[in-house]
Amino acid sequence: MIQVKNLVKYFGMKKAVDNISFNVEKGEILGFLGPNAAGKSTTMRMITGFIPPSGGTAVIGGADITADSVAARKKIGYLPENAPVYPDMSVYAYLDFCAEVRGFSGQDRKKKVEESLEKCFLKEVKFQTIGTLSKGFKQRVCFAQSIIHDPEYLILDEPTDGLDPNQKHEVRLMIRKMSADKAIILSTHILDEMDAVCSRAIIIANGHIVADDTPFNLRTRSSLHGAVSLTLPPTDTDKFISRIREIQGVKEVKILEKEADTLKVRIYPENADTLIANRVISALSENNYEIKSIFVEQGRLDDVFRELTV
Repeated sequence: MIQVKNLVKYFGMKKAVDNISFNVEKGEILGFLGPNAAGKSTTMRMITGFIPPSGGTAVIGGADITADSVAARKKIGYLPENAPVYPDMSVYAYLDFCAEVRGFSGQDRKKKVEESLEKCFLKEVKFQTIGTLSKGFKQRVCFAQSIIHDPEYLILDEPTDGLDPNQKHEVRLMIRKMSADKAIILSTHILDEMDAVCSRAIIIANGHIVADDTPFNLRTRSSLHGAVSLTLPPTDTDKFISRIREIQGVKEVKILEKEADTLKVRIYPENADTLIANRVISALSENNYEIKSIFVEQGRLDDVFRELTV
């Protein structure tokens, strides 16, 4: 387990991280989100021992990062933001060096390097110098070094930065696969990535936690959660809205688009727990309205993110 206990970080008089606490169990992928300068990377650097906290601590698999830093770091794989690499080294030589630093030797070291190359889709460039690689390949090299020792705990700061859509998909699959026996913290500003990969999300703003929940539960905080979007042929708008407002559980009806051949509306429920879709369909059917399309909104994470962080 990763235990983050009351972490605080000052830079001069500015408090960048304000009393942050949370736990991450093995099998969890925790998304760590926030706007720029919210304290994400600073928190990650404290958890991994790269910078000392002004207060609090983190415990990695029973090892305190402040009291027993070496033992804690051995358990961690860390992909920092803008991770440094040696541009004159080949991919293979760099990963071989990382494996040696991690204490591997002989055939065991070679095996670790080959496994990392395969997992991160780097075999085709393994003898190419890192400085000649694209940004996406460099990011994969950095990812490979973070997993070369098969750590129990992974701290990943923007792991898909610079990757194309196919590469992002592959990395996300790999992260999900690895999560079965690891605790993973993944920092990202991409809400779709958090939704696609993470089992849980923490949102921070101004250095403190403003939300800690599953992606699904966060979506339920959106004003769109449970709303019904409809497309119909032209109809008497006033009469239609009047009929919809009679349906139990309906809070509001908005006209999204009104054209000569189409009417698009969105119907909002009274609260997130009110399911109105079936009631809307029944009411429209009873009144002989034709439905061209219907969509039940799940809620939008970007709405929730803005509401919590602005």
